[in-house]
Amino acid sequence: MAKTIHDTPMLDELEKGPWPSFISGFKRLRDEHPDERINAMAGDLLGQLEHSYETRKGYWKGGTVSVFGYGGGIIPRFSEVAAAFPESKEFHTLRVQPPAGNFYTTDMLNQLADSWEKHGSGLVTFHGQTGNIMFIGTTTENTQHFFDEINEYGWDLGGAGPCVRTAMSCVGAARCEQSCANENAIQRHLVNTFTDDVHRPALPYKFKFKVSGCPNDCVNSIERSDFAVIGTWADDMKVNQDAVKEFIEKKGRSYVIDNVITRCPTNAISLKDDDTIEVDNPNCVRCMHCLNVMPKALGPGDDKGVTVLIGGKRTLKIGDLMGTFIVPFMRLNTAEDYERIVEIASESIDFFAENALEHERTGEMIERIGLVNFLEGIGIDVDPNMVNSPRQSSYVRMDGWDEEAEKWFQRKLEEKAAG
Repeated sequence: MAKTIHDTPMLDELEKGPWPSFISGFKRLRDEHPDERINAMAGDLLGQLEHSYETRKGYWKGGTVSVFGYGGGIIPRFSEVAAAFPESKEFHTLRVQPPAGNFYTTDMLNQLADSWEKHGSGLVTFHGQTGNIMFIGTTTENTQHFFDEINEYGWDLGGAGPCVRTAMSCVGAARCEQSCANENAIQRHLVNTFTDDVHRPALPYKFKFKVSGCPNDCVNSIERSDFAVIGTWADDMKVNQDAVKEFIEKKGRSYVIDNVITRCPTNAISLKDDDTIEVDNPNCVRCMHCLNVMPKALGPGDDKGVTVLIGGKRTLKIGDLMGTFIVPFMRLNTAEDYERIVEIASESIDFFAENALEHERTGEMIERIGLVNFLEGIGIDVDPNMVNSPRQSSYVRMDGWDEEAEKWFQRKLEEKAAG
């Protein structure tokens, strides 16, 4: 199979400068890869991309491509200029679910890369914004062959279309001292429960899970997922005063004042004359800044659990939305606790499927129908902590608020008395 080398003066400009260029990667596939099929595909891909730059127009169109038994997981791309660039006339992308926390062995990665070079272009992205491994560029025929091969040794397609999308979790306790929850276990419970909803699009639009082990939220769950689970703690922040003094001795008091004390958003942390730190824990909002600056001196408390937020998303119909608290705090100590997380997720998806408009995200649905109606629909009581923005009032109506607040406090007293 002979490759075609197209003139690409505009793409060549992208290789100039100090940073690596994806164009150089395409050219290596075209010129250096031992497989002639990949050489030809990369050559025509570069030609089509140059043509797009010249005309300021994209030439990929969609269609229908799937594997047996699945309705999603593949993004079809057919070229509208296939006559000029025949070797890249089909350039489909397969989304493959990564392991929880994105933990791979080198054997896993080599196995996937070998399969993709056999059936695809060799171009891979770790990871797309939904969290999938993105295998970019193959033909309709080879789509099934690639899936069959990787499925045989344990991999599955991720979500694409109006379905439950591939979940993400942070690296968690394996490499992070701030972890407050078993992120990977939470993700596995959710993924294993809703796998059918990933593979068979049947929702008004997409629904995403993301799990972060602490309020640093390294997977951007608050603003990028419909259902965010974030590790947190309910008791006092841990303070190691000896480590505080050691940090101050190394960095100086002015550094601690300028970079820790004055940057607390609620003025909940103070530095005493004897070089100790005092935390006003009821006013701490878990922003994590002080813990990140002084990780040996400050740490999460021992009473750990998770917060659940719903409705985060990027721009669509009504602009960006951040998640709204629906479960301010719950502990995950037993199998029943994990089942409760799955139950809340299931109720949320069912309510979304029945009440959302086409191409409407969960957060937009809640904005349209009201938080109270959503909470009633999924069977969760109104809580004064349910806010849609930090340190601002809830958008639950205030009619009869005193009576509702009294009911809430009474319920908490009864729960405490019951143990």
